[in-house]
Amino acid sequence: MASLETPICDFGWKAVNFDLPGVDKRRYDLASVRGQNGLLVMFICNHCPYVKAVRDRIVRDVAELHTYGIGAVAIMSNDPADYPEDSFDNMVRVAREYHFPFPYVWDETQEIAKAYAAVCTPDFFGFNNNLELQYRGRLDASRKEAAPPDVRRDLFEAMRQVAQTGRGPETQVPSIGCSIKWRAE
Repeated sequence: MASLETPICDFGWKAVNFDLPGVDKRRYDLASVRGQNGLLVMFICNHCPYVKAVRDRIVRDVAELHTYGIGAVAIMSNDPADYPEDSFDNMVRVAREYHFPFPYVWDETQEIAKAYAAVCTPDFFGFNNNLELQYRGRLDASRKEAAPPDVRRDLFEAMRQVAQTGRGPETQVPSIGCSIKWRAE
């Protein structure tokens, strides 16, 4: 399981639209998930220890960001053939177990992960209300284990700034996680 870091934020890059099935049997696109002040697009999965370490923090931060007008969606793009824990049925189970306050959608073809140039789980893309990229960094200092509870909330602070000013912080720390599990071509 390779650990990768996300690239530096490409400020102003426009969000790519999608139309993906959610674990709640609905379909989601950019218009249905964006908030009045921005959008957080997260590439996560069920099996990755980096994601498992922060699932409860993701839920907390997304719920709080909603009060700032930030919408959110989590996209699972891994190939479940080699990682059965990432199956759609398990996505449904995890979303229920953790009470995800955001749509959890499946990118079965992996086209959306490729369009976003997602590299790892978790990979966070924070957009302003014009759907221009303003944040591509970590949730916090957690790795395969959760950081202490009082750690700086990088993602939350950045997205709150985006909601209030339309701009993300100039200095961002890359996210780290497990590589996207691409299908063999």
